Amino acid sequence: MDLSNVTTVEETLKHPSFYDATWNLQPTRSGHLPVAAGRGGPLSIGWEVHGEGPIQIVFVMGLGSFKSAWQRQTLYFGHEHYKEYSVLVLDNRGMGDSDKPLMRYSTKEMALDAVEVLEHVGFIDPNGPADSRSVHIVGVSMGGMISQELACLIPGHIASLSLCCTASAIENTSPTIWENIASRAALIIPKGVEESVRGTAGRIFSLDYLVKPDDAQVPAKGTHLVGPPVRPADAPATTSKADWYQMFDSNYQRFVAQEMNKRKDPRFSTKGFLLQLIACGWHHKSTEQLAAIGDAVGRERILVIHGTADQMISVPHGRKLIDSIKPAQSYIVEGMGHAPLAERCAWYNQTLADHFANGEKLSGRTPKE
Repeated sequence: MDLSNVTTVEETLKHPSFYDATWNLQPTRSGHLPVAAGRGGPLSIGWEVHGEGPIQIVFVMGLGSFKSAWQRQTLYFGHEHYKEYSVLVLDNRGMGDSDKPLMRYSTKEMALDAVEVLEHVGFIDPNGPADSRSVHIVGVSMGGMISQELACLIPGHIASLSLCCTASAIENTSPTIWENIASRAALIIPKGVEESVRGTAGRIFSLDYLVKPDDAQVPAKGTHLVGPPVRPADAPATTSKADWYQMFDSNYQRFVAQEMNKRKDPRFSTKGFLLQLIACGWHHKSTEQLAAIGDAVGRERILVIHGTADQMISVPHGRKLIDSIKPAQSYIVEGMGHAPLAERCAWYNQTLADHFANGEKLSGRTPKE
């Protein structure tokens, strides 16, 4: 089984649903916040809050991706269950709606950016008690590295911490450090678009997932603050005239549509990608520092998830996090790739919902059973 017979990029660009790949999830509030004064800034961070519920979540995205890459989680928590949750998504510096300054990036600096946004939107109170336990942090890949830094900066504000498909450092495991770094660099090395997109898909997702029919749960009509697809005025005649979201032929084709929409978007920055990549390469948390995160946040509040088929950050990195932090809950998922937010979406959303409920209970915001 391989990707030799899947739909091509050219065919996907002509697919009627090409412009439907990114959903029109309208935020409850949004803005741009100047951050990093005294830290090389100010620079602007684009953010959105979806939902109006009391359970406050921040989803921290990984390398080279927009905040809209969390759309399946944003839809589920911030729209379908908007009265229960408030969901913050933001673009890390270097990508999307955020500024892309030419300077040294680090996961700690990006975490400090996120802290300023969290304070700005009211998810944490800088003048309140240090043990408010007011926010649930979810980070994937580079976002998981940033989340480790958040755990060092604001441990008492964290109701729960979810570290997904991430690492304390890119280490000389199997695959080696050079193979792990090459997997990221290969995302932007010049090559034919077909080879590039196919290679990216294979590094992020398991082959078994990619070849299956499209299984996305698209927004249902009438979902709170979800609008119809946004299609450009100059879209080709083949573009769907349907007033709602349509399906693709396979999970791979949906990924291709999302990837090509991103690459065509002027907010995507190769410079920003490279600067984020450097931040990933320099991220490091020792065994002792990981244990200290467990102590400070509370192991009963921490979840670690990794897939055995992850070709971006190999599974020994996830096992190290588990062995060092000793979280109360952890999953090494057989056959799963680097993006459970899509590949195991229903399971992932439910697992996170249960973890959030546990964090709320530990924080005294739900009746004890």
